[in-house]
Amino acid sequence: MGWRDEAFLEKLKSPVLVVGAGGIGCELLKDLVLSGFSNIEVIDLDTIDVSNLNRQFLFRREHVGQPKAKVAAEAVRKLAPNLKIVDHCASIFDESYGFDFFQKFALVFGALDNRAARAHINRLCLAARVPLIDGGSAGYRGQVSVIIRDRTECYECVPKPTRKTYPGCTIRNTPSEMVHCVVWAKHLFSQLFGEIDAENEVSPDVSDRDAFDGQDEAMSNGNENGKTDGEGEDGAGVVSVREWATVNSYNPEVLFRKFFHDDINYLLEMTNLWKERRKPVPLDWDDLLNQNPGSSSRDSDGAVWTPLQCREHFESALKVLKERAKEGTILNWDKDDDASMNFVGACSNLRAFIFNIPLKTLFELKSIAGNIIPAIATANAIVAGMAVVEAMKIISGRDSMLRNIFIQPSPVGRFWRKLLSDEIPVQPNPKCYACSKRREVIVKMNTAKTSMRALEKKLLKGLLAMKDPDVIVAGTPNLILSSEDGLAEEMAGKMVESVGVVNSTILECDDFQQKFELRVRVVHSDEMEADQFVILTDSEETNNGLFYFFTILNNSAHLLL
Repeated sequence: MGWRDEAFLEKLKSPVLVVGAGGIGCELLKDLVLSGFSNIEVIDLDTIDVSNLNRQFLFRREHVGQPKAKVAAEAVRKLAPNLKIVDHCASIFDESYGFDFFQKFALVFGALDNRAARAHINRLCLAARVPLIDGGSAGYRGQVSVIIRDRTECYECVPKPTRKTYPGCTIRNTPSEMVHCVVWAKHLFSQLFGEIDAENEVSPDVSDRDAFDGQDEAMSNGNENGKTDGEGEDGAGVVSVREWATVNSYNPEVLFRKFFHDDINYLLEMTNLWKERRKPVPLDWDDLLNQNPGSSSRDSDGAVWTPLQCREHFESALKVLKERAKEGTILNWDKDDDASMNFVGACSNLRAFIFNIPLKTLFELKSIAGNIIPAIATANAIVAGMAVVEAMKIISGRDSMLRNIFIQPSPVGRFWRKLLSDEIPVQPNPKCYACSKRREVIVKMNTAKTSMRALEKKLLKGLLAMKDPDVIVAGTPNLILSSEDGLAEEMAGKMVESVGVVNSTILECDDFQQKFELRVRVVHSDEMEADQFVILTDSEETNNGLFYFFTILNNSAHLLL
């Protein structure tokens, strides 16, 4: 019978967890079921967007607006009627899905597009001693990494480059980062002035009634999603966003009302989206704030535009672009063209303001705008398939055959004929603060200018990807941050120096939910700016030799050498 003997078939009944039911997750669930895995749980917070349908093949048009995990589970259940599968429409950060939840699985698959979530499940799997197979893709590239505590590198052993792929449903419905808003703004530019691409739609799918939680009727604003009121079931009467804008003479107020007010109200009716998220706030053309906390009054590339200034730039850029696009001329977005950049910059910040995302300067937005890579269904399928291959090696006890897999779109050298390359998993990094026995990092900061809020949000929960840490000053009973009580408002604005965090202070951080402990050694530097951190991955003297470090400045993270 070979290696698929009765003992192996019995191991296929072991419980496995799939985190994420998107592009890779859908392929993964299908592959697992067809390979014989019969006890699966899947968790995903998101709902299905129409833009998912071209690459997430477990979903159909009638599923738009429904939870991804639920629909995916129902779809693969049809492939194997005896399948035991449980779906969770929830956030992996929820306290219900902590150490005890992970401990019951024989294997966990990560199919996530969010670095913080990947770091979170990495730590939970390390704590629970459950093997993790992490998969990811970026355009035509992809990788599968096997993570086993004390035997292989973990997700955080090596600093990761910034991801540049963004799910369409996140872009259209639930942006959480400025880059999501920039992608949306560039899509809007293309819909209004460029090459029309149905996959880059910018508004919610108003033709779908199932997106609402028991609602009988969608909003009727007369210009929903760039469609006419006469749209029928067969799609007749549908007009493009550009045609709709042309009919309305590219009127700035009409366009503004649709994209920043009516479409947001439509999203608010999709109640499933806001059960665990902060709701967006629609903007009104006549009632915009002319202020933004921390912004300069200078209207320049180096200043953060107020919402009112964004509206003004939106209006002036629209006027210029409208003239260029006369008689059907196709415009290509160019970050070095003032009108094009101002349009995308204004729309990005307006979108960010709606979704409670910190605004950026035009200069910062320009640096973000070029980093967009499309999701490729074939790459997702390959990643999922190889993840299942590695999973079979683990459950069959053939650990010596485990490999990390890489998809190479343009193989070179002696591997030029190979689409896939592999490597034996590397040993854990002895200096990794997530999986090594000595979990310590050195943080350089200006303790006189760094606030407690920045310490919590930017450093601990941002760069170090902790969930809810308790933090004390080593050698004292001084609890400066509590996971239960949170950061009191009167403490948030205080400088860390005032609570005893100075040069050579050691902070003992304990994240109960992640079962993760970390010592943070503070190095004070007068040269550091306010709320700026340098995180060293080498605990030796930093004045000698070469080291890698991260900086966080103005909410941006950069790997420096």
